[in-house]
Amino acid sequence: MTSKASSATPLNLAQKLISDHLISGEMLPDSEIALRIDQALLQDVLGTLVMLELEAMGIDRVHTQPSVQYIDHGLVQADHLNAETYLFLKSACERFGVWYSGPGNGISHPVHMENFGVPGQSLVGCDSHTTSAGALGMLAIGAGGIEVAMAMAGEPLYITMPRIWGVRLEGRLPDWVSAKDVVLELLRRHGVSGGKNSILEFYGPGLDELSAMDRLVIANMGTEMGATTSVFPSDASTRRFMAARGAKAIGSR
Repeated sequence: MTSKASSATPLNLAQKLISDHLISGEMLPDSEIALRIDQALLQDVLGTLVMLELEAMGIDRVHTQPSVQYIDHGLVQADHLNAETYLFLKSACERFGVWYSGPGNGISHPVHMENFGVPGQSLVGCDSHTTSAGALGMLAIGAGGIEVAMAMAGEPLYITMPRIWGVRLEGRLPDWVSAKDVVLELLRRHGVSGGKNSILEFYGPGLDELSAMDRLVIANMGTEMGATTSVFPSDASTRRFMAARGAKAIGSR
C-alpha cells in the first residue's frame, strides 16, 4: 500500500521529494518505505561488488539513468591490482550501459553534481557521501552494494522513513569562515549520531549567501552526523550553477 501525505497538508521539501518517489509504505517516521530511484553513483571500491551482483542477476542493461562508475578511491599504483580493477569496471560499464569516469577525472560527488545533477530527481550511491547531491535539491542517499545493484536493476530502494530536521540559516559567513564551518558547528552541537535516521533540510535567508558548491560541502558532511541525507532548495543559486553548465534547473524558483 502506498500512502502519500494529504494534499491538504503542507509538505516541506524533503517530504515532497519522498512523496514524488514513493512506491509503497507510509510517510510516517520509522515506517519502512520503498522509493523509486532515478540515478546511480558507483565508486571503485564497492563498484566491483555491484557489477558482480548485476552479472549474477542476469541484468542486460541497468534501469537507472544515468548510472555512473567513478574511479576515485583506489588510485595508488603500487602494483597491478588497481589497474586490473579499472579494466574490469570499464568492461562492466560497457556491458551494462553505465557511464565510466576513469582515474584522474575527479572525485565522484562534485563531478556527478556538475555533469548529471538534476533537481527533484533521486540518486542512490555506494558511497556514504552520495548525499552531496542534495545541494541541488536531489534526494540523494548512500547505501550498500546490494541495495545499489537492486536499484540499478529496477527495484525500489527500501529505507526507514526519516524524520525531517529543519536547519534555518541566517546572516552571512564572516571572513575566514567557510561552509565547512557550518556543518562543523552542527557536529559540535549534536555529535556524530545526532542526525541518525533524519534528513537535514536547510532553509532560511542565509541560503542566499551560499553557492551551489558551498552547499555541496555542507550536504557532503551531513553524513558525518549520521543523517540519511541533506537537502537544499532549488533556487537562484541553483539556477546560476545549472546555467554555468548549460542546463536548466527544474523546479527552481
